[in-house]
Formats: sequence, C-alpha cells, structure tokens
Amino acid sequence: MNSLRRVRVLVLAVLLSAGFAVAAQAQGYPNKPIKLIAPFPAGGLVDVLARAVGDEISKTLGQPVIVENRPGAGGNIGAEAVAKSTPDGYTLLMTSAGILTANQYLYAKMPFDPEKDFVPVSNVADMPMLVVVNPKVEAKTLAELVALAKANPGKLNFGSPGVGTTGHLGLALFMHAAGIKLTHVPYKGAAPSITDLLAGQIEGVVDNPPTVLPHIAADKLRPLAVAAKTRMPQLPNLPTAAEAGVANFQASSWFGVVAPAGTPPDVVARLQKEIAAALKQPVLVERFGKSGARLIGDTPDQFGKQIRDDRKMWGEIIKAAGITPQ
Repeated sequence: MNSLRRVRVLVLAVLLSAGFAVAAQAQGYPNKPIKLIAPFPAGGLVDVLARAVGDEISKTLGQPVIVENRPGAGGNIGAEAVAKSTPDGYTLLMTSAGILTANQYLYAKMPFDPEKDFVPVSNVADMPMLVVVNPKVEAKTLAELVALAKANPGKLNFGSPGVGTTGHLGLALFMHAAGIKLTHVPYKGAAPSITDLLAGQIEGVVDNPPTVLPHIAADKLRPLAVAAKTRMPQLPNLPTAAEAGVANFQASSWFGVVAPAGTPPDVVARLQKEIAAALKQPVLVERFGKSGARLIGDTPDQFGKQIRDDRKMWGEIIKAAGITPQ
C-alpha cells in the first residue's frame, strides 16, 4: 500500500469513527446530568421557566436537569458560556428573545455570534405585550391614546425595564406602528417602572402580562390593547392592537431552549420531543397560563424561522428608533 493510499484509508477511518461516535452518543443520550443555563437572575421568568421545564423533562430523560444562573450583559454572559461549550447536548440555554434577536444591534461587541453559534431546539413560551396606562390618563382606548399622543408629541412618558429590554423595544415598535412620539423613561428593572406608573409619575408602559395583570385585576392600571394576533384568554374583552386601530403592532416576549451549534441532530430531536411533551402537562399549562404565557413546544425549524424573522424585525425597529449600541 503506497503512502497516498494509506493516508486516504486513515482519513476514512477517522471520519467513520467520528460518525459512529456521534451516533452512539445520540443513541445513549443522556447518560449524565444536563446543565440548563438561565442567563438571568434567580426568581425571574427565565429562571422559573427553566426550572419548571427542567424538572419535567428530567422525569422522561432519566437524568437530572440542573439549572445554573449566569446573569449579566443582557443575557450575553450565560449565552456565551453555552456557545463555547461542547456541543453534546449536556449544556443548554434557556434564552429570551432579545439575546438571539436584538442584542447584536444593542451591544457594540458580542462575545458570540447569535446567528451561527446556536442550534434551535424548541420555543417554550410566548407572552404578548400589553399597552397599559395609569387610570388618570385621558384615554379609554388605544385609538384615544394615539390621538392624545399626536396632539401632545413627546409629552406622554412611557417607562421600560431599561434601554434595549423587550419593554423598550415593544414601545419603539408601538410608536413606529402608530406614528406617534412618546418619551421613553428607562428604569433598572420592571418593578420600579410599575411603581412609578401606579403612582402616576409616568403615563404608561408596554410590558409583559405577569408584570401588569395583578394591577389590572385590582383596577389600578388600565389595559388598552394586546400586541398579538388574537385576544388573551385572561382578558377576553381586551382588543388586539389591530382591532383597536393600530396595524402591524405585534410584539411578544418568548423564551426557548437552544444548544451549541454542532449538537447532534438526534440529540436535538430528543430534547424537542421531551420539551413539547412536558409543555402539555396540565400542571405547567395551568401554572403559566395564569401569568399570560402561551406554552408552545414547536420544532427546531419552526423556532429557527421565528428567531430569524424577529431578528430582522428588531434590527429594523432599533435602527428606525435611533437606538445605538452600547
């Protein structure tokens, strides 16, 4: 056997052994605990979803799912840890929408490539955003709020949990779709913005259901519309933005599981199957339904399309709003 032929045989043997190793790994997966990184502090929605889903899928996977919190930099620190981990299905990320769709437009330097460093597994939950105002605001409907804003450009103050957060981007999308100018007031988190809204220090917010639903139920805040295709079961009389006169205003916070790029397809498929089954469990449906979440469990292809579509949309909105990278 000449040297060139020996090299070819050795290369073929290496490729075959690698292929068999991946296949064997996928077939025996999982055979050790799985780490699910939540890139935000404990107690937040991402953390709560990660622990709830992790507990359920651990029952069918036969291995513990350990949630590890790695907060910071808008979720980039935890996401970087997953992006740079071994792509074997044992390190996963419970991501928020912003990490993979908006952060690349909001941060001057990214420690990972959101388009290339991850493979989608499944979208876990989706929460439509609500336009909510203090009851003292002279607007009983979304159309009246738009008219009020047009008559008083820049004089109505709307808060958000901070620059670049979903609440900020949802507000920017609302202004763009309605053709109005509101003054954005960034806070360090959702809680202080709601505190000021309740006190009448600001006029409104565009925020997630868990933050505002209790105050709506207590008649302390007035909802004007939901930024979704359909109405919310929790607020059946609340119109969608389109029904209320503002077309092209659909904004939501979603949360899903992704894995490092290069994770074996069989492992991704197994994880998606278990997540989808877990999200049908009545205990999770009831628990998160009360907070306004819609549990999903879609396929990697479906989730991947949503990520790409949202990345394009938020890129355009961030540019139009003049939000500059930090």
